[in-house]
Amino acid sequence: MSVPADHPKTAPEKIGVLLLNLGTPDATDYWSVRRYLKEFLSDPRVIETPKWLWWPILNLVILSFRPQKSGHAYEQIWDKRTNESPLRVITRAQSEKLAERLSGMDNIVVDWAMRYGTPSTKSVLEKMQAAGCRKILLAPLYPQYSATTTATANDKAFDALKDMRWQPAVRTLPAYFDSPTYVKTLAESIRQGVEGLDFEPDVVLTSYHGMPVEYYEKGDPYYDQCLETTRLVREYLGWPEDKLMVTFQSRFGRAEWLKPYTAETLEELPKQGKTKIAILAPAFSADCIETLEEIAITGRESFLEAGGEQFAYIPCLNDSEAGMDMLEAVVRRELAGWI
Repeated sequence: MSVPADHPKTAPEKIGVLLLNLGTPDATDYWSVRRYLKEFLSDPRVIETPKWLWWPILNLVILSFRPQKSGHAYEQIWDKRTNESPLRVITRAQSEKLAERLSGMDNIVVDWAMRYGTPSTKSVLEKMQAAGCRKILLAPLYPQYSATTTATANDKAFDALKDMRWQPAVRTLPAYFDSPTYVKTLAESIRQGVEGLDFEPDVVLTSYHGMPVEYYEKGDPYYDQCLETTRLVREYLGWPEDKLMVTFQSRFGRAEWLKPYTAETLEELPKQGKTKIAILAPAFSADCIETLEEIAITGRESFLEAGGEQFAYIPCLNDSEAGMDMLEAVVRRELAGWI
């Protein structure tokens, strides 16, 4: 069959790796934060309340006052050098470093996108498709699976694919909560973090993002995977059970969420004589408002006000050398057969 002279040329075939993270407002002002929160809290995966009931609560109540509060929190951790949130800065760095590590294969394209906010998943997928990516690995950066995180990131990508006439083949990165590489990397980051302190913690908290108990009862595996991550890390370190605890943060609304709550635990520990602690957030691949403001700032204040003496926050794996080794390993594993 002859091809018309004006027929568009197709780009050489490539393989894409798209890192997907939660999202962030573009700035800390009211309207920027409001736009972000509206998109985030309108997701039926995140808020399962019937739309007819949730819409007036969200638009007439929550979005009237929460943007100011969240904007103030973002201001405390905002990266003044780039005028961006730490989550965006770190996710971009992870993408750039992973691209460099995979640069030996000239048919690999690595990029990043946000489920909520910019750069949007749709815009980046369209860019990758136009660049010739006929196979794309969607890589939600969540070690533990939840419908509120991993699934909604994939949903957004699938929504974009529905509008493509020429769809790439896709794979999705599964949860890696029990991957030996992840467990070892997380455990060593804890060990190094504790060894670098000028005090010995009475207890180390692994604070995971919370979710309503109802979601777990409906079949979400997140809670079990969080417990398993901490158990495996504890065994790797050879620590007793009371040395490494599990708690859950970021409770929202009046429903019962996964327990024990991080905020309440921080206030109770000093009463139990545990006045020196370290804390980390294993559910996050990159430091963000939930870690840098909610834990490292507000959590510290609560703990010290309750009688605590020493408090240390251990950062996420971020784009550290060890963290990138781990990310590269899980990505290469899922690319098997394509590369």
